[in-house]
Amino acid sequence: MSLKQIGEWLEIVIPSKWTPNTVFHFLSKELGVSKALIQKWNNESAIKKNDSKADVNHRLNLGDRLYLHIFKNEDFGVIPEYRPIDVLYEDDHLLIVNKDAGIDTHPNVPGQKGTLANHIASYYQMNGLQIKIRHIHRLDKDTSGAIIFAKHDLANSLMDQALKLRNIKRTYIAFVEGKLPHLKGEINQPIGRDRHHATRRRVSPNGQTALTHYQVEQYLPAINLSIVSLQLDTGRTHQIRVHLSSIGFPIIGDVLYGGKQGIISRQALHAAKVSLLHPITGEEINVEAGLPKDMLPLVKKA
Repeated sequence: MSLKQIGEWLEIVIPSKWTPNTVFHFLSKELGVSKALIQKWNNESAIKKNDSKADVNHRLNLGDRLYLHIFKNEDFGVIPEYRPIDVLYEDDHLLIVNKDAGIDTHPNVPGQKGTLANHIASYYQMNGLQIKIRHIHRLDKDTSGAIIFAKHDLANSLMDQALKLRNIKRTYIAFVEGKLPHLKGEINQPIGRDRHHATRRRVSPNGQTALTHYQVEQYLPAINLSIVSLQLDTGRTHQIRVHLSSIGFPIIGDVLYGGKQGIISRQALHAAKVSLLHPITGEEINVEAGLPKDMLPLVKKA
């Protein structure tokens, strides 16, 4: 498949294996675009075939050029606010940044400032881009590390699908109290709301399915801490924090879930790596976010 940006449009040259399917079939089954987005494009005349408006029921022939209007100016959706951001990866379709601890991923109320989304809007603005801020996943306010943003609605739709299909691999690093009895394992416990606390979650038989895989990378006997890498099969709120606490090894600094105070001023949890297939090019993307400054002294105490 040949893909090329032409102004505000993405040009797709149709090969023989995708004929004589309809535009809708190609977009939904071959590209993986959501039905809701296809309908939106159709309503907005954002699909063309060979320079003429295309209906989703039109059939595609060998060599046809299909155009999607995805590189257009949009409202940021948040108030741009300058703060330097740590860009780990960027192209015309994706932006992956390293979030600092202590800031929200996005506003929780209209007009909120001081979030990563506000800072990315400013970054886009300074680079001549006028596009909506689209986060593919989130991190808790006091969790640092890699977050993926989509630059247009096609990338957003495809990345949402990849996330649901667990095709985006996210690796976290946590510093936990004590020495785990097994070097690797999984925590398969459903998670639900804690009815006694507004924000806390807990392991609950009536909760949502949640599966966390862990591996002990290093034990630090001098300070009785373990460095653990974790990967999620599900993305429940506070999943890693709840699961580690539930087996008796809370993350240090995570006061909400019983973590020890005084060693670090927040939960010692960092999204260290993301791996994915690029939604447009198919290229394998592996991005790492180095340990933040407040975690490095813990390693040096080993």
